[in-house]
Amino acid sequence: MDLHISLDGSGDLTARIHRQLLDAILDGRLRPGERLPATREFARRLDVSRNTVAVAYERLTAEGLLVARVGSGTFVGHAPVGRARTAPEGDAVRPRPLWDHPPETAPPVPAVHDFRVGTPDAELFPLAVWRRLLAGEWRASAVRTAGYGDPAGHHGLREAVARYVGLARSVRARADDVLVTQGAQQALDLIGRVLIEPGDVVAVEDPGYPPARRLFRSLGARVAPVRVDREGLDVDALPAGARLVYVTPSHQFPLGTPMSLDRRAALLDWAGRHDAVIVEDDYDSEFRFSDRPLDPLQSLDRAGRVVYVGTFSKTLLPLLRIGFLIAPTSLRPALHAAKRLSDWHGDPVTQAALARFIDSGELPRHVRKATRVYAARHERVAEALDGPLSAWLDPIPSTAGLHLCALLASGGPGDVRAVLTRAGELGVAAEDLSAYCAGDTPLPGIVLGYGAVPTERVATGLRLLTRAFREVMPRPPGRP
Repeated sequence: MDLHISLDGSGDLTARIHRQLLDAILDGRLRPGERLPATREFARRLDVSRNTVAVAYERLTAEGLLVARVGSGTFVGHAPVGRARTAPEGDAVRPRPLWDHPPETAPPVPAVHDFRVGTPDAELFPLAVWRRLLAGEWRASAVRTAGYGDPAGHHGLREAVARYVGLARSVRARADDVLVTQGAQQALDLIGRVLIEPGDVVAVEDPGYPPARRLFRSLGARVAPVRVDREGLDVDALPAGARLVYVTPSHQFPLGTPMSLDRRAALLDWAGRHDAVIVEDDYDSEFRFSDRPLDPLQSLDRAGRVVYVGTFSKTLLPLLRIGFLIAPTSLRPALHAAKRLSDWHGDPVTQAALARFIDSGELPRHVRKATRVYAARHERVAEALDGPLSAWLDPIPSTAGLHLCALLASGGPGDVRAVLTRAGELGVAAEDLSAYCAGDTPLPGIVLGYGAVPTERVATGLRLLTRAFREVMPRPPGRP
Protein backbone atom coordinates (compact mmCIF):
# COMPACT_ATOMS: atom_id res chain seq x y z
CA MET A 1 0.00 0.00 0.00
CA ASP A 2 1.08 3.63 -0.37
CA LEU A 3 3.07 4.94 2.57
CA HIS A 4 2.37 8.55 3.50
CA ILE A 5 5.39 10.60 4.58
CA SER A 6 5.00 14.29 5.37
CA LEU A 7 7.88 16.58 4.34
CA ASP A 8 6.30 19.75 5.68
CA GLY A 9 8.38 21.87 8.02
CA SER A 10 12.07 22.55 8.31
CA GLY A 11 15.08 20.43 9.17
CA ASP A 12 16.94 17.47 7.76
CA LEU A 13 14.83 15.49 5.26
CA THR A 14 16.55 12.22 6.07
CA ALA A 15 15.80 12.65 9.78
CA ARG A 16 12.12 13.37 9.07
CA ILE A 17 11.76 10.31 6.82
CA HIS A 18 13.58 8.16 9.39
CA ARG A 19 11.37 9.41 12.23
CA GLN A 20 8.10 8.74 10.41
CA LEU A 21 9.15 5.29 9.24
CA LEU A 22 10.25 4.49 12.80
CA ASP A 23 6.88 5.59 14.19
CA ALA A 24 5.03 3.52 11.59
CA ILE A 25 7.01 0.40 12.55
CA LEU A 26 6.69 0.87 16.30
CA ASP A 27 2.97 1.59 16.31
CA GLY A 28 2.17 -1.36 14.05
CA ARG A 29 1.13 0.38 10.85
CA LEU A 30 4.10 -1.28 9.15
CA ARG A 31 4.05 -4.91 10.23
CA PRO A 32 6.95 -7.38 10.45
CA GLY A 33 7.72 -8.88 7.04
CA GLU A 34 6.11 -6.04 5.08
CA ARG A 35 8.10 -4.88 2.04
CA LEU A 36 9.04 -1.22 1.75
CA PRO A 37 9.21 0.59 -1.60
CA ALA A 38 12.54 0.52 -3.39
CA THR A 39 14.67 3.58 -2.60
CA ARG A 40 14.50 4.87 -6.18
CA GLU A 41 10.70 4.55 -6.36
CA PHE A 42 10.19 6.01 -2.87
CA ALA A 43 12.46 8.97 -3.67
CA ARG A 44 10.47 9.61 -6.85
CA ARG A 45 7.19 9.65 -4.91
CA LEU A 46 8.57 12.03 -2.30
CA ASP A 47 10.40 14.16 -4.87
CA VAL A 48 13.70 13.91 -2.98
CA SER A 49 17.10 12.49 -3.85
CA ARG A 50 17.53 8.74 -3.77
CA ASN A 51 20.41 9.14 -1.31
CA THR A 52 18.10 10.88 1.18
CA VAL A 53 15.82 7.81 1.31
CA ALA A 54 18.73 5.35 1.23
CA VAL A 55 20.34 6.92 4.31
CA ALA A 56 17.04 6.74 6.23
CA TYR A 57 16.73 3.05 5.31
CA GLU A 58 20.35 2.40 6.35
CA ARG A 59 19.78 3.97 9.77
CA LEU A 60 16.69 1.81 10.37
CA THR A 61 18.58 -1.28 9.20
CA ALA A 62 21.39 -0.52 11.60
CA GLU A 63 18.83 -0.18 14.38
CA GLY A 64 17.51 -3.65 13.55
CA LEU A 65 14.13 -2.41 12.37
CA LEU A 66 14.62 -3.12 8.65
CA VAL A 67 16.16 -6.10 6.89
CA ALA A 68 17.73 -5.77 3.43
CA ARG A 69 17.60 -8.91 1.26
CA VAL A 70 19.73 -8.93 -1.85
CA GLY A 71 17.59 -9.26 -4.94
CA SER A 72 14.33 -9.05 -2.96
CA GLY A 73 14.18 -5.63 -1.33
CA THR A 74 13.91 -4.09 2.11
CA PHE A 75 11.52 -5.52 4.69
CA VAL A 76 10.33 -4.66 8.19
CA GLY A 77 12.11 -6.76 10.79
CA HIS A 78 10.71 -8.19 14.02
CA ALA A 79 10.83 -4.94 15.94
CA PRO A 80 9.16 -4.37 19.31
CA VAL A 81 5.77 -2.75 18.90
CA GLY A 82 5.27 0.40 20.92
CA ARG A 83 2.12 2.30 21.77
CA ALA A 84 -0.46 2.20 19.00
CA ARG A 85 -1.51 5.46 17.37
CA THR A 86 -4.74 6.88 18.70
CA ALA A 87 -7.16 9.54 17.60
CA PRO A 88 -6.57 13.03 19.05
CA GLU A 89 -7.41 13.22 22.74
CA GLY A 90 -9.20 16.02 24.54
CA ASP A 91 -12.75 17.00 25.43
CA ALA A 92 -13.31 20.08 23.27
CA VAL A 93 -16.14 18.27 21.46
CA ARG A 94 -18.88 16.57 23.47
CA PRO A 95 -21.82 14.36 22.42
CA ARG A 96 -25.39 15.20 23.30
CA PRO A 97 -26.05 14.53 27.02
CA LEU A 98 -28.01 11.42 26.05
CA TRP A 99 -24.78 9.80 24.84
CA ASP A 100 -22.60 10.66 27.83
CA HIS A 101 -23.43 7.23 29.28
CA PRO A 102 -24.15 4.93 26.33
CA PRO A 103 -25.62 1.46 27.00
CA GLU A 104 -23.24 -1.37 27.67
CA THR A 105 -21.99 -2.96 24.44
CA ALA A 106 -19.45 -5.47 25.77
CA PRO A 107 -19.55 -8.83 23.96
CA PRO A 108 -21.25 -11.62 25.92
CA VAL A 109 -19.07 -14.01 27.87
CA PRO A 110 -19.19 -17.52 26.35
CA ALA A 111 -21.18 -20.10 28.33
CA VAL A 112 -21.34 -23.88 28.03
CA HIS A 113 -25.12 -23.79 28.50
CA ASP A 114 -26.21 -20.59 26.79
CA PHE A 115 -29.86 -19.71 27.47
CA ARG A 116 -29.51 -16.09 26.41
CA VAL A 117 -32.19 -14.56 24.23
CA GLY A 118 -32.33 -13.70 20.55
CA THR A 119 -29.82 -16.02 18.88
CA PRO A 120 -30.89 -18.82 16.53
CA ASP A 121 -28.90 -22.03 16.15
CA ALA A 122 -26.27 -21.44 13.48
CA GLU A 123 -25.82 -25.22 13.07
CA LEU A 124 -29.32 -25.45 11.60
CA PHE A 125 -28.59 -22.95 8.84
CA PRO A 126 -28.15 -24.66 5.43
CA LEU A 127 -24.71 -23.20 4.82
CA ALA A 128 -23.89 -25.31 1.75
CA VAL A 129 -27.06 -24.17 -0.01
CA TRP A 130 -26.44 -20.58 0.96
CA ARG A 131 -22.83 -20.70 -0.24
CA ARG A 132 -23.95 -22.03 -3.61
CA LEU A 133 -26.61 -19.35 -4.05
CA LEU A 134 -24.24 -16.59 -2.97
CA ALA A 135 -21.49 -17.79 -5.31
CA GLY A 136 -23.97 -17.86 -8.18
CA GLU A 137 -25.03 -14.30 -7.51
CA TRP A 138 -21.42 -13.12 -7.33
CA ARG A 139 -20.72 -14.70 -10.72
CA ALA A 140 -23.82 -13.12 -12.19
CA SER A 141 -22.99 -9.72 -10.72
CA ALA A 142 -19.60 -9.72 -12.46
CA VAL A 143 -21.30 -9.34 -15.85
CA ARG A 144 -23.80 -6.73 -14.73
CA THR A 145 -23.23 -3.01 -14.93
CA ALA A 146 -21.91 -1.85 -11.58
CA GLY A 147 -23.72 1.06 -9.95
CA TYR A 148 -25.81 2.17 -7.04
CA GLY A 149 -28.93 0.16 -6.33
CA ASP A 150 -32.48 0.96 -5.36
CA PRO A 151 -32.61 2.18 -1.73
CA ALA A 152 -35.74 0.04 -1.26
CA GLY A 153 -33.68 -3.07 -1.94
CA HIS A 154 -33.32 -5.79 -4.57
CA HIS A 155 -36.63 -6.03 -6.42
CA GLY A 156 -36.59 -9.83 -6.51
CA LEU A 157 -36.18 -9.97 -2.74
CA ARG A 158 -39.00 -7.50 -2.21
CA GLU A 159 -41.26 -9.68 -4.35
CA ALA A 160 -40.18 -12.80 -2.46
CA VAL A 161 -40.75 -11.15 0.93
CA ALA A 162 -44.20 -9.92 -0.08
CA ARG A 163 -45.20 -13.43 -1.18
CA TYR A 164 -43.67 -15.11 1.86
CA VAL A 165 -45.23 -12.91 4.56
CA GLY A 166 -48.48 -12.94 2.63
CA LEU A 167 -48.63 -16.74 2.76
CA ALA A 168 -47.03 -17.32 6.17
CA ARG A 169 -48.48 -14.37 8.09
CA SER A 170 -51.44 -13.04 6.01
CA VAL A 171 -49.66 -9.69 5.64
CA ARG A 172 -51.13 -7.60 2.84
CA ALA A 173 -48.30 -6.31 0.63
CA ARG A 174 -46.91 -6.02 -2.87
CA ALA A 175 -43.24 -5.76 -3.77
CA ASP A 176 -43.51 -1.96 -3.94
CA ASP A 177 -44.71 -1.90 -0.32
CA VAL A 178 -41.56 -3.67 0.96
CA LEU A 179 -38.39 -1.83 1.94
CA VAL A 180 -35.35 -4.01 2.68
CA THR A 181 -33.22 -2.89 5.63
CA GLN A 182 -30.04 -3.80 7.50
CA GLY A 183 -31.90 -5.78 10.14
CA ALA A 184 -35.00 -4.76 12.06
CA GLN A 185 -33.05 -2.12 13.98
CA GLN A 186 -32.49 -0.05 10.85
CA ALA A 187 -36.17 -0.41 10.01
CA LEU A 188 -37.05 1.11 13.40
CA ASP A 189 -34.49 3.86 12.85
CA LEU A 190 -35.96 4.79 9.46
CA ILE A 191 -39.49 4.82 10.86
CA GLY A 192 -38.39 7.05 13.71
CA ARG A 193 -36.56 9.42 11.37
CA VAL A 194 -39.61 10.08 9.21
CA LEU A 195 -42.25 10.16 11.98
CA ILE A 196 -40.74 11.47 15.21
CA GLU A 197 -40.06 15.10 16.04
CA PRO A 198 -37.96 15.93 19.12
CA GLY A 199 -40.27 15.87 22.11
CA ASP A 200 -42.84 13.53 20.56
CA VAL A 201 -44.17 10.79 22.84
CA VAL A 202 -43.44 7.20 21.81
CA ALA A 203 -45.23 4.45 23.76
CA VAL A 204 -43.37 1.17 24.22
CA GLU A 205 -44.21 -2.08 25.98
CA ASP A 206 -42.97 -2.55 29.54
CA PRO A 207 -41.27 -4.97 29.82
CA GLY A 208 -40.11 -4.63 26.26
CA TYR A 209 -37.26 -4.49 23.79
CA PRO A 210 -34.52 -2.18 25.17
CA PRO A 211 -32.80 -1.35 21.83
CA ALA A 212 -36.08 0.05 20.50
CA ARG A 213 -36.49 2.25 23.57
CA ARG A 214 -32.94 3.52 23.27
CA LEU A 215 -33.26 4.18 19.56
CA PHE A 216 -36.44 6.25 19.88
CA ARG A 217 -34.92 8.17 22.78
CA SER A 218 -31.81 8.88 20.69
CA LEU A 219 -34.05 10.52 18.08
CA GLY A 220 -35.35 12.95 20.69
CA ALA A 221 -38.57 11.17 21.60
CA ARG A 222 -40.02 11.05 25.09
CA VAL A 223 -40.38 7.31 25.62
CA ALA A 224 -43.39 6.26 27.73
CA PRO A 225 -43.35 2.69 29.09
CA VAL A 226 -46.81 1.07 29.05
CA ARG A 227 -47.51 -2.02 31.13
CA VAL A 228 -48.12 -5.41 29.57
CA ASP A 229 -50.31 -8.18 31.00
CA ARG A 230 -51.32 -11.66 29.83
CA GLU A 231 -53.36 -10.14 26.95
CA GLY A 232 -50.61 -7.85 25.73
CA LEU A 233 -50.26 -4.08 25.82
CA ASP A 234 -52.74 -2.34 28.14
CA VAL A 235 -54.38 -0.01 25.62
CA ASP A 236 -56.20 1.92 28.37
CA ALA A 237 -52.81 2.93 29.81
CA LEU A 238 -51.53 4.54 26.60
CA PRO A 239 -50.69 8.26 26.90
CA ALA A 240 -53.16 10.32 24.89
CA GLY A 241 -50.47 12.31 23.09
CA ALA A 242 -48.41 9.38 21.81
CA ARG A 243 -47.33 9.84 18.20
CA LEU A 244 -46.12 6.25 17.82
CA VAL A 245 -46.80 2.93 19.60
CA TYR A 246 -44.21 0.15 19.35
CA VAL A 247 -45.56 -3.36 20.00
CA THR A 248 -44.64 -7.05 19.53
CA PRO A 249 -48.16 -8.55 19.37
CA SER A 250 -47.42 -11.98 17.88
CA HIS A 251 -44.92 -12.99 20.57
CA GLN A 252 -44.53 -10.25 23.15
CA PHE A 253 -40.90 -9.54 23.89
CA PRO A 254 -39.86 -10.78 26.39
CA LEU A 255 -42.95 -12.24 28.13
CA GLY A 256 -43.88 -14.38 25.13
CA THR A 257 -47.67 -13.96 25.23
CA PRO A 258 -49.65 -13.00 22.12
CA MET A 259 -51.82 -9.90 22.14
CA SER A 260 -55.47 -10.91 22.31
CA LEU A 261 -57.79 -10.15 19.41
CA ASP A 262 -59.79 -7.73 21.58
CA ARG A 263 -56.63 -5.81 22.45
CA ARG A 264 -55.61 -5.70 18.79
CA ALA A 265 -58.93 -4.19 17.83
CA ALA A 266 -58.75 -1.75 20.72
CA LEU A 267 -55.23 -0.65 19.76
CA LEU A 268 -56.20 -0.03 16.13
CA ASP A 269 -59.23 1.95 17.29
CA TRP A 270 -57.08 3.95 19.72
CA ALA A 271 -54.56 4.79 16.97
CA GLY A 272 -57.35 6.07 14.75
CA ARG A 273 -58.80 8.29 17.47
CA HIS A 274 -55.43 9.71 18.49
CA ASP A 275 -53.85 10.01 15.02
CA ALA A 276 -51.01 7.67 15.99
CA VAL A 277 -48.86 5.16 14.11
CA ILE A 278 -48.41 1.55 15.26
CA VAL A 279 -45.08 -0.19 14.66
CA GLU A 280 -45.65 -3.96 14.68
CA ASP A 281 -42.42 -5.88 15.24
CA ASP A 282 -42.98 -9.52 14.20
CA TYR A 283 -39.49 -10.72 15.05
CA ASP A 284 -39.73 -14.53 15.50
CA SER A 285 -43.30 -15.71 15.04
CA GLU A 286 -42.33 -18.18 12.26
CA PHE A 287 -41.49 -20.72 14.95
CA ARG A 288 -44.83 -21.91 16.33
CA PHE A 289 -45.32 -25.13 18.30
CA SER A 290 -49.11 -25.18 18.75
CA ASP A 291 -52.17 -23.01 18.16
CA ARG A 292 -52.91 -21.00 15.08
CA PRO A 293 -51.45 -17.50 15.11
CA LEU A 294 -53.77 -14.52 15.27
CA ASP A 295 -53.79 -12.23 12.26
CA PRO A 296 -51.15 -9.52 12.50
CA LEU A 297 -52.24 -5.96 13.18
CA GLN A 298 -51.16 -5.06 9.64
CA SER A 299 -53.74 -7.37 8.09
CA LEU A 300 -56.48 -6.03 10.40
CA ASP A 301 -55.59 -2.40 9.70
CA ARG A 302 -57.95 -0.65 7.29
CA ALA A 303 -56.80 2.92 7.85
CA GLY A 304 -53.11 2.62 6.97
CA ARG A 305 -51.75 3.18 10.47
CA VAL A 306 -49.57 0.08 10.91
CA VAL A 307 -45.95 -0.29 9.83
CA TYR A 308 -44.98 -3.96 9.85
CA VAL A 309 -41.35 -4.86 10.65
CA GLY A 310 -39.75 -8.26 10.10
CA THR A 311 -36.27 -9.74 10.16
CA PHE A 312 -34.32 -12.75 8.94
CA SER A 313 -31.88 -12.47 11.85
CA LYS A 314 -33.94 -14.85 14.00
CA THR A 315 -35.14 -17.06 11.14
CA LEU A 316 -31.71 -17.55 9.56
CA LEU A 317 -28.60 -15.85 10.94
CA PRO A 318 -27.97 -12.48 12.66
CA LEU A 319 -24.84 -12.09 10.52
CA LEU A 320 -26.96 -11.67 7.38
CA ARG A 321 -28.31 -8.34 8.70
CA ILE A 322 -31.39 -8.35 6.51
CA GLY A 323 -34.74 -7.10 7.71
CA PHE A 324 -37.65 -5.35 6.09
CA LEU A 325 -40.57 -3.07 6.71
CA ILE A 326 -43.96 -2.83 5.05
CA ALA A 327 -45.47 0.62 5.34
CA PRO A 328 -48.63 2.40 4.20
CA THR A 329 -48.30 4.05 0.78
CA SER A 330 -48.32 7.50 2.35
CA LEU A 331 -45.00 6.84 4.10
CA ARG A 332 -43.18 5.13 1.22
CA PRO A 333 -41.47 8.19 -0.41
CA ALA A 334 -40.19 9.48 2.93
CA LEU A 335 -38.89 6.06 3.98
CA HIS A 336 -37.11 5.54 0.67
CA ALA A 337 -35.48 8.97 0.98
CA ALA A 338 -34.41 8.22 4.56
CA LYS A 339 -32.92 4.89 3.48
CA ARG A 340 -30.95 6.61 0.72
CA LEU A 341 -29.57 9.13 3.22
CA SER A 342 -28.79 6.40 5.75
CA ASP A 343 -26.73 3.96 3.66
CA TRP A 344 -27.98 4.39 0.06
CA HIS A 345 -28.74 0.69 -0.31
CA GLY A 346 -27.86 -2.70 1.13
CA ASP A 347 -25.77 -5.49 -0.36
CA PRO A 348 -27.52 -6.43 -3.65
CA VAL A 349 -25.64 -9.74 -3.96
CA THR A 350 -26.75 -11.01 -0.56
CA GLN A 351 -30.27 -9.76 -1.16
CA ALA A 352 -30.44 -11.50 -4.54
CA ALA A 353 -29.20 -14.75 -2.97
CA LEU A 354 -31.86 -14.49 -0.26
CA ALA A 355 -34.53 -13.95 -2.92
CA ARG A 356 -33.50 -17.22 -4.59
CA PHE A 357 -33.35 -18.90 -1.17
CA ILE A 358 -36.99 -17.96 -0.56
CA ASP A 359 -38.28 -18.61 -4.08
CA SER A 360 -36.65 -22.05 -4.30
CA GLY A 361 -38.49 -23.19 -1.18
CA GLU A 362 -35.34 -23.36 0.97
CA LEU A 363 -36.67 -20.88 3.53
CA PRO A 364 -39.90 -22.80 4.28
CA ARG A 365 -37.90 -26.04 4.46
CA HIS A 366 -35.46 -24.45 6.89
CA VAL A 367 -38.28 -23.04 9.03
CA ARG A 368 -39.98 -26.46 9.23
CA LYS A 369 -36.72 -28.18 10.20
CA ALA A 370 -35.76 -25.53 12.75
CA THR A 371 -39.25 -25.51 14.24
CA ARG A 372 -39.00 -29.23 15.03
CA VAL A 373 -35.66 -28.69 16.79
CA TYR A 374 -36.83 -25.62 18.70
CA ALA A 375 -40.07 -27.36 19.67
CA ALA A 376 -38.07 -30.10 21.41
CA ARG A 377 -36.01 -27.54 23.30
CA HIS A 378 -39.12 -25.51 24.14
CA GLU A 379 -40.73 -28.63 25.59
CA ARG A 380 -37.72 -29.41 27.79
CA VAL A 381 -37.53 -25.87 29.13
CA ALA A 382 -41.29 -25.80 29.77
CA GLU A 383 -41.10 -29.14 31.62
CA ALA A 384 -38.33 -27.83 33.87
CA LEU A 385 -40.29 -24.65 34.62
CA ASP A 386 -43.31 -26.75 35.55
CA GLY A 387 -41.13 -29.24 37.43
CA PRO A 388 -37.93 -28.63 39.43
CA LEU A 389 -37.83 -24.88 38.81
CA SER A 390 -41.49 -24.42 39.83
CA ALA A 391 -40.33 -24.07 43.44
CA TRP A 392 -39.06 -20.61 42.51
CA LEU A 393 -40.64 -19.65 39.20
CA ASP A 394 -44.09 -19.17 37.68
CA PRO A 395 -43.82 -19.71 33.91
CA ILE A 396 -45.68 -17.52 31.45
CA PRO A 397 -47.30 -19.71 28.77
CA SER A 398 -45.94 -19.28 25.27
CA THR A 399 -46.25 -21.41 22.15
CA ALA A 400 -43.91 -19.62 19.74
CA GLY A 401 -40.49 -18.09 19.31
CA LEU A 402 -37.06 -18.80 20.73
CA HIS A 403 -37.49 -18.11 24.44
CA LEU A 404 -39.68 -18.63 27.50
CA CYS A 405 -40.18 -16.30 30.44
CA ALA A 406 -40.95 -17.00 34.10
CA LEU A 407 -41.73 -14.70 37.03
CA LEU A 408 -40.05 -15.11 40.38
CA ALA A 409 -42.56 -16.55 42.85
CA SER A 410 -41.11 -14.57 45.75
CA GLY A 411 -38.22 -12.22 46.28
CA GLY A 412 -36.95 -9.43 44.11
CA PRO A 413 -34.58 -8.53 41.25
CA GLY A 414 -31.60 -8.76 43.61
CA ASP A 415 -32.33 -12.43 44.23
CA VAL A 416 -32.52 -13.10 40.50
CA ARG A 417 -29.20 -11.38 39.90
CA ALA A 418 -27.57 -13.46 42.64
CA VAL A 419 -28.98 -16.66 41.15
CA LEU A 420 -27.80 -15.76 37.65
CA THR A 421 -24.35 -14.89 38.98
CA ARG A 422 -24.12 -18.31 40.60
CA ALA A 423 -25.46 -19.95 37.45
CA GLY A 424 -22.75 -18.20 35.46
CA GLU A 425 -20.14 -19.72 37.74
CA LEU A 426 -21.66 -23.12 36.89
CA GLY A 427 -21.43 -22.43 33.15
CA VAL A 428 -25.06 -21.39 32.59
CA ALA A 429 -26.07 -18.07 31.02
CA ALA A 430 -29.66 -16.82 31.32
CA GLU A 431 -31.20 -13.35 31.43
CA ASP A 432 -32.74 -11.17 34.10
CA LEU A 433 -36.30 -10.12 33.24
CA SER A 434 -35.89 -6.82 35.11
CA ALA A 435 -33.29 -5.76 32.51
CA TYR A 436 -36.15 -5.48 30.01
CA CYS A 437 -38.25 -3.26 32.26
CA ALA A 438 -38.28 0.53 32.04
CA GLY A 439 -40.82 1.41 34.73
CA ASP A 440 -40.31 2.08 38.43
CA THR A 441 -41.29 -1.44 39.51
CA PRO A 442 -39.34 -3.98 37.43
CA LEU A 443 -40.66 -7.51 37.26
CA PRO A 444 -38.39 -10.06 38.97
CA GLY A 445 -37.95 -13.14 36.83
CA ILE A 446 -35.79 -14.81 34.21
CA VAL A 447 -35.87 -15.21 30.44
CA LEU A 448 -34.62 -18.49 28.98
CA GLY A 449 -33.68 -18.60 25.32
CA TYR A 450 -33.15 -21.97 23.66
CA GLY A 451 -31.95 -20.96 20.19
CA ALA A 452 -28.25 -21.05 21.00
CA VAL A 453 -28.07 -24.01 23.39
CA PRO A 454 -27.68 -27.44 21.73
CA THR A 455 -30.57 -29.80 22.47
CA GLU A 456 -28.29 -32.30 24.23
CA ARG A 457 -27.18 -29.59 26.69
CA VAL A 458 -30.61 -28.26 27.62
CA ALA A 459 -31.34 -30.76 30.41
CA THR A 460 -27.91 -30.41 32.01
CA GLY A 461 -28.09 -26.62 31.83
CA LEU A 462 -31.49 -26.58 33.49
CA ARG A 463 -30.29 -28.88 36.26
CA LEU A 464 -27.41 -26.50 36.93
CA LEU A 465 -29.79 -23.55 36.94
CA THR A 466 -31.97 -25.40 39.47
CA ARG A 467 -28.87 -25.94 41.57
CA ALA A 468 -28.10 -22.21 41.47
CA PHE A 469 -31.64 -21.40 42.69
CA ARG A 470 -31.35 -24.01 45.43
CA GLU A 471 -28.03 -22.63 46.66
CA VAL A 472 -29.03 -18.94 46.55
CA MET A 473 -32.73 -19.26 47.55
CA PRO A 474 -32.88 -22.57 49.49
CA ARG A 475 -36.33 -22.13 51.08
CA PRO A 476 -38.82 -20.38 48.83
CA PRO A 477 -41.74 -19.53 51.17
CA GLY A 478 -45.06 -21.14 50.41
CA ARG A 479 -43.70 -23.26 47.56
CA PRO A 480 -43.57 -27.04 47.26
